Amino acid sequence: MHEIVYIRADYEPWWMFDGWEEKVISRQKFESAEKAQHYLEELERDFSRRFSGREKRDPAFTAYWNEEEMEYCDKCEEDLQIFHGLIWLSNGKPKISF
Repeated sequence: MHEIVYIRADYEPWWMFDGWEEKVISRQKFESAEKAQHYLEELERDFSRRFSGREKRDPAFTAYWNEEEMEYCDKCEEDLQIFHGLIWLSNGKPKISF
């Protein structure tokens, strides 16, 4: 089982901090790696048009951001960068190799 997960958080997706699933915007499940990869590539094209910043780590993680998209953190007492992250999970674990 393959899943492509989109999260919006004040950290990059590869950190997967406790509670990261609370940041999930959408999840799409696929039976094959090929279909998951095709869907991920479509999202990456769309996100690349919408966001100026991009960093990819392994096949499993890609972070996108716009410098001006910040949110104030009361606990931290500062503005934090917002990241739009894509995560590829294979059987519930990040897919770090093909």
